Amino acid sequence: MIKACDLHRRQLLKGLGAATLLSQLPAFSAQGAVRRHPYIDGLSFLPDDLADVKASGLDAFICDVSDIEAIKQLDGTTNYKRTYKACMASIKQARQRVADNPQILLLGEKGTDIDAALDSQRTAVFFQIQGADCVEGDLNLVEEFHRQGLRVLQLTHHYGNEYAGGALDFDANGGLNKPLTARGRELIARLNEVNMLVDVSHSSPQTALDAVKASSAPIIQSHGAARALVKHARCSPDEVIRAIGDSGGVFGVFMMSFWLTYRNPPTLDDYIRQLEHVANVGGVEAAAIANDFPLRGQENLLKLNNDNAEGVKEYLEWWHSLAAKHVLGFEREPRHVVIPELNHIERMSRIDDALAKARFKATDRDRFMGGNWQRVLQQVLV
Repeated sequence: MIKACDLHRRQLLKGLGAATLLSQLPAFSAQGAVRRHPYIDGLSFLPDDLADVKASGLDAFICDVSDIEAIKQLDGTTNYKRTYKACMASIKQARQRVADNPQILLLGEKGTDIDAALDSQRTAVFFQIQGADCVEGDLNLVEEFHRQGLRVLQLTHHYGNEYAGGALDFDANGGLNKPLTARGRELIARLNEVNMLVDVSHSSPQTALDAVKASSAPIIQSHGAARALVKHARCSPDEVIRAIGDSGGVFGVFMMSFWLTYRNPPTLDDYIRQLEHVANVGGVEAAAIANDFPLRGQENLLKLNNDNAEGVKEYLEWWHSLAAKHVLGFEREPRHVVIPELNHIERMSRIDDALAKARFKATDRDRFMGGNWQRVLQQVLV
């Protein structure tokens, strides 16, 4: 099923070995069944109702605490940016919410906090911001965000900035593939200094490859998909997946179905196919789960009882605007948004069961469901 990994390449993984990480105390799934591996999600959000955290069965997750500010432009239009002001306010608010709910949540500051969460039957949350615009050119702000609890910083979101190229950048001739900038290298060096994870989600392929070379620590893509299966600018080519794996990093496969498969309707098998592809290309130590929706799922689709034909309509205006700019993949109109089985609070146990049914080795299931995230978080967040 999964191709044999290059042993030398896998030996380049720095830090604790997978065997050590997988010898944890038993945890419990959303249904209450005993399992030996942690459930860790590469990207979700603090829910309004914290009962959702327990219902999800998650032992830890990377938690997006980004916020945006509406900036009026000289031409009268409004630009929405993840500014310092907006993101600093949101991270302080999230930190207070964690502090106010110690029976449910644990602020993830070091990778070993996952063990503490398992021991106390809580969920560790590792704060992330989707885009380095919040640094606003002042790299000293990295330390300030770190003091507030930020542990994962994404270089950019969709479009490029002063640090990185974005996956959806374009000019008059169509899509671009911009490299990491000199300032981006300086930012990565600062992130390495404070032991913060560098996240290349939403980056251009060239920026992701450059980031791997620039970083002295593993690189992650907290949420994405494979371009070999869906030819789209938001999906990563195999060379990026391979480079992330070679760095000792992790690639989280997310839940937005129009970037997972062309098949309609999309199914859980399509998600498993993406995981398997990442494992084949980047190594079994690289493949992991991500969400990129709220813990309960994409809310509009839930209201529509997961009617993809109706739910996809909210994306079409944006999609057509990028098709007009000749950005890769937008020429093909999407037909769905979610995999119905996974647009659910119990998605982790459903993926776990599907991997077992597909006869993946128990050790690989352990890695995919949380062991790989645990390893890289323990290695970098020290």
